[in-house]
Amino acid sequence: MRIGMVGLGRMGANMAARLARGGHQVVAFDRSPDAVRAAVTAAGANVEGAGALEELVSKLGAGPRVAWVMVPAGDPTEQTVAALGALLDSGDVVVDGGNSNYQESIRRAQALRARGVRFVDAGTSGGIWGLAEGYSLMVGGDDDAIAALRPALETLAPAADRGWGHVGPVGAGHFAKMIHNGIEYGMMQAMAEGFAILRHKETMGDAPHAFDLAQVAEIWRHGSVVRSWLLDLAARALHEDGRLSAIAPVVADSGEGRWTVAEAIALDVPAPVITHALIARLRSRDAEGFGDRMLAALRNQFGGHAVQKTSATGTTP
Repeated sequence: MRIGMVGLGRMGANMAARLARGGHQVVAFDRSPDAVRAAVTAAGANVEGAGALEELVSKLGAGPRVAWVMVPAGDPTEQTVAALGALLDSGDVVVDGGNSNYQESIRRAQALRARGVRFVDAGTSGGIWGLAEGYSLMVGGDDDAIAALRPALETLAPAADRGWGHVGPVGAGHFAKMIHNGIEYGMMQAMAEGFAILRHKETMGDAPHAFDLAQVAEIWRHGSVVRSWLLDLAARALHEDGRLSAIAPVVADSGEGRWTVAEAIALDVPAPVITHALIARLRSRDAEGFGDRMLAALRNQFGGHAVQKTSATGTTP
């Protein structure tokens, strides 16, 4: 099929390449002309570049046209979907493959429906490995829109008959992806905590002992209950740098974890693991530590407990 790919970052460029390898004709656009040139160069004859959204839509030819959006969630997606909606015609399809909030996807679909443009929300997992391994795709939308998109979905997925599915109406795809990422938060947090405990164990009995974390990860990769792709990646990182000394202990979040926690609260569903995993990320970014300073100050005030003073530079001596 012929498909437009908007956004050629790490995910979008690889997805364009996988579609091209699968025999699809891809029209690729990014705000960066360098990204467009790189995508065309990397993927070869089946990828054609576009210098603007108008050019992309024109090069898609006769309808129904399909434009797949892979730009950051929030305002970039909002602006891109709105611009495409104004350029496309009734029957055409806009796919949001990013990590949008499912409620925003429902609203965008309603806005496009006024022009007869169909909207599909495709929760996409696979990261930078998706080019080789295929992507896990959780797709929400109308049956006819999914049918129009099916050839691309079968190519992007690990196989035509697995790794992707139509999970419900518009919004369901991004809802499923949100929960997927919430689970991911919890799994990664447990793994990080386990390796941290191993890292801090410095004696075994009376003898000094330090675990070789890469060795332990490698052992667990084969036959253990916790073997997984995440563990494969942990082993890879530890083989590269067993102390992770070049990585600052600061963890970002892109929104899906907090959306999952908010949804759990709204539905009265206890989700302590995902919630604590989110809080751990927030705490990793709290360089000021005012809450901990307040705790120490309160203990000092009511009980005279000692506090550890900061240096003149504001750091702990």
